[in-house]
Amino acid sequence: MTRAVVFAYSEVGARCLAVLIRQGVEIPIVFTHADDPHEHRWFASVAEIAHRHGLRVETPADVNSPSWLEVGRAAAPDFLFSFYYRDLLSPAWLALAPRGALNMHGSLLPKYRGRAPIHWAILHGETETGASLHYMVEKPDAGRLVDQKSVPIGENDTALQVSQRVAEAAEQVLARSLPRLVAGTAEARDLELSRGSYFGRRVPEDGRIDWRLGAKAIHDLVRAVAPPFPGAFCEIGGHRLDFRATRLDPEPARDAGGAPGLYASGGEWFVDCIDGRRLKVLDLAVDGRGATADSPPAPLAQGRLALI
Repeated sequence: MTRAVVFAYSEVGARCLAVLIRQGVEIPIVFTHADDPHEHRWFASVAEIAHRHGLRVETPADVNSPSWLEVGRAAAPDFLFSFYYRDLLSPAWLALAPRGALNMHGSLLPKYRGRAPIHWAILHGETETGASLHYMVEKPDAGRLVDQKSVPIGENDTALQVSQRVAEAAEQVLARSLPRLVAGTAEARDLELSRGSYFGRRVPEDGRIDWRLGAKAIHDLVRAVAPPFPGAFCEIGGHRLDFRATRLDPEPARDAGGAPGLYASGGEWFVDCIDGRRLKVLDLAVDGRGATADSPPAPLAQGRLALI
């Protein structure tokens, strides 16, 4: 029977772990992460799935320590799989499985290597992304590609919607690739790294809106970090404004050529942007409370609010 040590988290991790279980892979140990109480968990629990199937689950603070490497070595895996595990695995781990260490990445490699690939793809206005199964090497997301599947990104799709599509694609990629990996017939090709770029992790502060950008760039930021992620925001006059959902409006800015501004019109919120286009704001909060255009809170009750 094929044995695999698994590192997994998030929806991709949950779905791919389930694929291994369904296809009869023996899993001596599953490494995952303890849930962060400050993070809104929108995805299935890897730990719960593993416990339900009687698998050993560990959540080490430092999985690359010598003691955990010994645990992995004792498990004698044929393969090592990483599915959205958040820690980079050391070369010692990658060398431990004689039949290969493989990772599922949330982009169409070699594009968007590194952290937060779905968010970065939306921020850059991409119209597609996907899931890629590849061999791991010391350099992140640079090993030979086994298989990948694309998914669309619509003009108004949020990171959550795209993440759910990518998780479905990851499940399909692994399900069709695993039999070939086990049989030793899976082909792999080198990635042309020059055709893509590496991107770093994102933090909540990266959601701060730069109103010097045009309407499309701001809309892409809003949907890239929309709830359940930390969100797009600005601070005006000591108040925090959270822009939770927007649309590119077909009508031009009311004050074309003027400074960016937020205002209510016809019971809806709009932002005139610096490029002469405007955004319709579908979901706005002020200091954590929803703000309606029919009854605007105090900071917005004086008409047009200058954003720069």
